[in-house]
Amino acid sequence: MAKKQSYHHGDLRQALVSAALALLQKKDVQSLSLREVAREAGVSHAAPYRHFEDKAALLAAIAAEGFTKFGEYLQNAVDQTPNQPVESLLATGVAYVRYALDHPIHFRIMFSHYPPNQPIDSSLYEVSTSTFQILVDIIAAGQSAQIIRMDQDAEFLALGKWSLVHGIAMLLLDGMLTTQRDAQLALAESLVRDSLVSLTI
Repeated sequence: MAKKQSYHHGDLRQALVSAALALLQKKDVQSLSLREVAREAGVSHAAPYRHFEDKAALLAAIAAEGFTKFGEYLQNAVDQTPNQPVESLLATGVAYVRYALDHPIHFRIMFSHYPPNQPIDSSLYEVSTSTFQILVDIIAAGQSAQIIRMDQDAEFLALGKWSLVHGIAMLLLDGMLTTQRDAQLALAESLVRDSLVSLTI
């Protein structure tokens, strides 16, 4: 049995998130329980309820943590391609896939919904939409510079690009394309680059 620990200054919440992630390396989300998470973290069975109403709230916290880091990946890609909308789209597309490969558990939880019929937590909605907005802003900048087609609004075009890279990421995570890391990123870059032809003027 895990040794009980004493948590201070709010670190119990992060300890529970970390414990859940450790468990999810060995089991699926559906079979995860707060009781198991508490045991993994070395705290009482009641301790998780100080921070999470239920398992769905814990998963929302994991997803929010994931989207925060995901946003950093995307923004870093933009920062490395300043004032170059097309190159930024390529860089963020590859960064999207790289994040999925680097953080597969977070990624799967971020784009799943547990339980499926409940509304998304407001804080999770905010952080998730902010990452999508990065892509919208890149396309809008390209339209303003008249190098990206303007027959559709930026959000619609961003949805198409997001769908493409998300599909690539999921196929790679599931081992459907290739399992070699360098080949995965090279394939992602090639597919994203080819797709950009349909966006440029």
